[in-house]
Amino acid sequence: MRMSPPALPRRVAAEFIGTTALVAVVVGSGIRADSLSQDIGVRLIANAAASALGLGLLIALIGPLSGAHFNPVVTLSEWWSRRPERGGREALAYIGAQLTGAVAGALLAEAMFGRAPGAWATEPRSAPHLLLGEAVATAGLVLVVQGLRHIGRPGLAPVAVAGYIGAAIWFTSSGSFANPAATLGRSFSDSFTGIAPASVPAFAAAQLLGMLLGMVLAGVLYGTDRAADEPNPAAARRTG
Repeated sequence: MRMSPPALPRRVAAEFIGTTALVAVVVGSGIRADSLSQDIGVRLIANAAASALGLGLLIALIGPLSGAHFNPVVTLSEWWSRRPERGGREALAYIGAQLTGAVAGALLAEAMFGRAPGAWATEPRSAPHLLLGEAVATAGLVLVVQGLRHIGRPGLAPVAVAGYIGAAIWFTSSGSFANPAATLGRSFSDSFTGIAPASVPAFAAAQLLGMLLGMVLAGVLYGTDRAADEPNPAAARRTG
């Protein structure tokens, strides 16, 4: 049975709750990994596995409600692709919910592990090679989301997007944040997954550049025509 599209307030609430949960998974698994092992490889495996599994489950659960963007670059790329049929009000509301949800998720994770919420991260992530890695990670994410829509298979998003993010955490130098909202949220956690506030603007700029690159690649591969959307699109994203 097809589900009627919820009203905008419910979709925005879904984006807030989903983004909160996603960032809580990412940050919380990083804090847990920190406490269990000093081996960076073990910590990365634990964080990547938890992040990918959590993302896939959240996309499957919330995708039918809001599309499960959880990520401003996904929202912006989807809005641009469908701008003749969608106004900017929904995109702005989604992005506001994602930004506030990401901060709430990081603070929730800190509180769950008995840490004082609100401590700024101290890990700088501003080296050029990290910004390059972040642009590549975000371009790949946008290409996956756009590609699934172009081929008429958005229902594969829970597996495809989660699988991509899990892989990109390993194959990119930045660890694949690929999400300006999650990047902001992670600046509120001085942990394995944190990013110093001073590094956030450069990371966000790299992500926006990656979004543009991903959209260009999708246009080159699939052209401007797109397949009809399935009833319950689930286009997500991280991370991160």
